[in-house]
Amino acid sequence: MYLRAVHAEQNIPALRAFIKAHPLGTFTTAIESPQFPFLQSSHIPFFLDVKDEQSETEFGILRGHMARANPQAKALIDHFTSTSSPSPATLSRDVLILFNEPNHHYVSPAFYRETKPTTGKTVPTWNYAAVQAYGKLKVYYDAKVQSTDDYLTNHVSELSQFGEVEVMGHGKDGMRVWEVDDAPKPYIEVMKKAIIGIEIEITDLGGKWKMSQESTAGDRQGVIDGFRSLGTDVGLKVAEMVEESGAKKDAASTEKTS
Repeated sequence: MYLRAVHAEQNIPALRAFIKAHPLGTFTTAIESPQFPFLQSSHIPFFLDVKDEQSETEFGILRGHMARANPQAKALIDHFTSTSSPSPATLSRDVLILFNEPNHHYVSPAFYRETKPTTGKTVPTWNYAAVQAYGKLKVYYDAKVQSTDDYLTNHVSELSQFGEVEVMGHGKDGMRVWEVDDAPKPYIEVMKKAIIGIEIEITDLGGKWKMSQESTAGDRQGVIDGFRSLGTDVGLKVAEMVEESGAKKDAASTEKTS
């Protein structure tokens, strides 16, 4: 991902908060295989485990799972079995996970109040926000190994708890929190055998808030007003992000000159 300085977000707690707010990641691997494509991606909900939430430097560990029937999972299992790597096994190549803000939008040159009327030197663009994580992948793929069962038992419970409480707000809104024990144990055991566990130690984390920060104050206000005038939930959300990002940029510029 091209992290132009004006758009780059380097605050680690902010990047971690983004992942927790948008946990569905695009998980990409690069594996040499005669049977499967070299590059494969899957959409996976991740649980981000951070030991110290106050830390300004800790990236954290991503935990998730994949269906064994997924070709990407099959490529991983084939790779580890062909190299006689016991479960859990670690992939030598880094993996990439992308997390995206669901609200993004085309930016029309008609929004620009300063540049368009004076010089006409404007072009369309697209506003969006995303976080990319690189890391080392460990795979719990052998269902006969106790460590795989232990990992999946803990992971399914923590991911469900995260979804119920943090995503749905259950327990806070009076709704009962669903727990794994609510389902029949034999059913859960069957379901666990149909998945593999993936754990990623994040080694590099970066974010991009492309929200018209490069524009002049007048053009940026025009973008904000333009999105608000659309009268859509997406337009209002993007307008809010443009306003927040612009204020952050202006504050940083003031600090540098003072």
